[in-house]
Amino acid sequence: MKFTKPAWVMHNDSAMRGEQSKRLSIFSVHVHPDGSRIATGGLDAKVRIWSTKPILNEASEKSGRPPKSLCTLAMHTGPVLVVRWAHSGRWLASGSDDEIVMIWDLDPMARGRVWGSDEVNVEGWKPLKRLPGHESDVTDIAWSPGDRYLATVGLDSQVLIWCGFTLERLHKIDQHQGFVKGVCWDPVGEFLATGSDDRSVRIWRTTDWTLEAEVRKPFEHSPGTFFRRLSWSPDGAHITASNATNNEGYVFIAAVISRSTWTSEISLVGHENTVEVAAYNPHVFLRDPSQPVVAANICSVVALGADDRAVSVWQTKSARPLIVAKEVFERQIMDLSWSQDGLTLYAVSSDGTLAVFSFDTDELEGIAPQSAQEQYLKKFGFVTPPLPTGFSHQGQQNSRMTPPPSPGRTQQTQNDFDATVNGMGGEQINKLVAKRKTKKRIQPTLMPSSVPSAAVPSASNAPSSFAGTAASGASARSFGEVPALPPPPSARPPSSHSHAVSPFGAAAGFGDEDVEMFPYDMDMEVRISSLDTSTQASGAKGKRRAAEMNDGLVSAKPRTLGGDRVRESVQVKEIAAGVAGGGLSLYSGEPSLMSRLPVPSLLTYLKATIEGSEDVFEGRNPESEGVVEVLFASGGKQTQWLDYLPSPILAVAATPVFCAVAMQDGSVNVYSHTGRRMMPTLSIGSACSALSASRHFLMLLSCTGLLYVWNVKKQCSAFPPVSVSAILGSSPNCTIISSSVRPNGAPVIQLSNGVAHSYDTSLASWVKLTEVWWAEGSDAWQGRQRATQFASRGVLSALESSINEHTPPVDGAEKVRPTWWNAAMTLGHLEARLHAAKVLDSPQEYKQTLLLYAKKIADEGFRAKAEELVKELFGPVYWRPGRDESWSPATLGMSKRDLLKDVLAVFARSKTLTKLALDWQDMLKRAANGE
Repeated sequence: MKFTKPAWVMHNDSAMRGEQSKRLSIFSVHVHPDGSRIATGGLDAKVRIWSTKPILNEASEKSGRPPKSLCTLAMHTGPVLVVRWAHSGRWLASGSDDEIVMIWDLDPMARGRVWGSDEVNVEGWKPLKRLPGHESDVTDIAWSPGDRYLATVGLDSQVLIWCGFTLERLHKIDQHQGFVKGVCWDPVGEFLATGSDDRSVRIWRTTDWTLEAEVRKPFEHSPGTFFRRLSWSPDGAHITASNATNNEGYVFIAAVISRSTWTSEISLVGHENTVEVAAYNPHVFLRDPSQPVVAANICSVVALGADDRAVSVWQTKSARPLIVAKEVFERQIMDLSWSQDGLTLYAVSSDGTLAVFSFDTDELEGIAPQSAQEQYLKKFGFVTPPLPTGFSHQGQQNSRMTPPPSPGRTQQTQNDFDATVNGMGGEQINKLVAKRKTKKRIQPTLMPSSVPSAAVPSASNAPSSFAGTAASGASARSFGEVPALPPPPSARPPSSHSHAVSPFGAAAGFGDEDVEMFPYDMDMEVRISSLDTSTQASGAKGKRRAAEMNDGLVSAKPRTLGGDRVRESVQVKEIAAGVAGGGLSLYSGEPSLMSRLPVPSLLTYLKATIEGSEDVFEGRNPESEGVVEVLFASGGKQTQWLDYLPSPILAVAATPVFCAVAMQDGSVNVYSHTGRRMMPTLSIGSACSALSASRHFLMLLSCTGLLYVWNVKKQCSAFPPVSVSAILGSSPNCTIISSSVRPNGAPVIQLSNGVAHSYDTSLASWVKLTEVWWAEGSDAWQGRQRATQFASRGVLSALESSINEHTPPVDGAEKVRPTWWNAAMTLGHLEARLHAAKVLDSPQEYKQTLLLYAKKIADEGFRAKAEELVKELFGPVYWRPGRDESWSPATLGMSKRDLLKDVLAVFARSKTLTKLALDWQDMLKRAANGE
């Protein structure tokens, strides 16, 4: 076995450059079916695609051919938690904590430099479709065999089923009672399995999406983990589920669940902490290669990744693991992925690194060809549902269902979310063909700047039907072969798209010599065996020209301010470094305070991306002579409007409602998305140190220490300017790490001393949101091993994680603590979190913290605290709407009495508060009935 850990595979903090660039967590990795590339998703909210040859071949790594980084995809607005290639290799799906699933498709015309970055996209991937529907973080994604369906799961406790061809939503499963953190398909196609924080694995029938079985026994004492990724064996016989335990939670295992009986009699024991992920090798293995492929002669290989920073590989015919790789990472393993040839295993960790294990065929004995697996699975006799109208299989050697070419010129109507039966309704595609005279058919042009969404019933990018064609020589070529030089584009005959996945083993080995990958740009292209990019590019151009000839359909573009100007890229350079307390100052701020609030460096180019779109708001400063300007670009390409400014730009910010720019002379301009000034120019009197925006609110922190927050919609101040000197104190070592504003207008200031503050207008005072002090003894602190109930990544969870990262660890020596230390610290921390969740308008975190608080009170048996909490939530006994305005029946949009029901359910399970819970549950029923 060979082990490698390429340091250049990383997701870094774009705010830091050069040697100071910080490595961010990688949450997911997946290998392309032809083995030519991998996709990773990370904390930087980006999907990155890497070439595998430089990882596996040292000579290729040193020569830089092919390039290491192929593409960076930046449409998500939150950390990317999962990436998964379709089995066809045609599409890539990604899920994020921005609640969106994104489908990506190759776009040969989108290569080039990434705006606002030094990165270069060697190949282009376009966002084909947004799949909204989840109400919280998307934690796992799985394509069904043949890409017939796509399943997505998330922290909203829902499982959503999508058509793998039309990308329509077909069904919603909402029977889980906790966060769903893992999903996998039966290779036969008959079942779907999901793993949840409700401590169960559930198996669903794909014929009607009803529950087949629920497995609870090995998960009854399982702790919380970031993921519960599970995997189905390639022979369909077993599911290996992560985060299981034996001996009442003291032994961490992976549970092996048998098909049909749906019981777990086998455990994979050995890891010293919870198992996060299980991943089966895609091949079946033969115990005796000389014997036929029958159930008694089949075994499987599965890899496990755990929070003990170790990776283990097991073969089901042996009671001991094949290998155990310890201390490969510095933090827990987040995802595992096998290459299609079954000989390479990729692993990623929250420490931001990737590790690769390469096996020889003699180390994995008895590996069977893919055809053996396909033949074996036929014995189950399961008939897959028919494809949507207008789609067909292609006859390929691997008998896989291949999605059609990139959808581009069709429209479909979006049916009701749950209006389908057995997943077969709502997949008919209505084709729209524009006609010119009576002889020519011209297809309407699809504007590339917009990303279609599966949530709206408007024109959608559903795949068009196509005839099955034989794979071209280029598409079936293995990774290491040199393609013949094709004729020039003008000499090529029209050709249809070809999307054949290379036969098994074609991309298994890499030569030591450098291979020229693409005849036109030999250093910058890595072929995907399932795609023919040259014909796709030329075909796209032909369609665009045909559409442009149709002057009867394309209307003239409306005039915009600066829209006729050619948009040029600007190289980011530093004109002048930021200075402490620089710029115009009308306030005599304290010197010690001003030195800790530096003015941002003056750059030639600044950019803010509009959340949920590709629109960007840009600021440009000339290096010497020239004009200072801001501009708004639709889709990051077409200028919509521009404006010229009298002073250099220090910072820009943008939301779906407005754009803002802060200038060196202390002025601030606020624009609408059409370029109209929404407010008069604001004169702050000193240069800004930080600028942030969220929804309707704009926040500015001046270099003199004054904090401003404005409600742009109402055109008023959220509160009078307030100084941050009260929280910074007099110590010169205390600085501001980050500053932002919440959608409700609450500022969030994180300091280097491990404390985060906000300003409460109702109290007219700074308040602490959280602080590193709680890490001394609170069981609910985000950094503690089992306090992962806050993995939903709410604002408070993110703050505590950030504090962990920026604050030096506490001395490991065990300190002598008082008897009640742990209980007092945990209760104090949870009470502080409840108040902070109210200030920051975070209802989900408020409810989670409330239930944890109730459980801690119940565990400790503090009856007085329990009664006070119950009375606070119940309110006046005889309260009726309009009768008593001194008590509010809701908090953060949630009914207090509904919250009380959940709290009483927690109390009812305790040994000391059961009687109290039963009494108040009866009181709630009587109040609801008006007695």
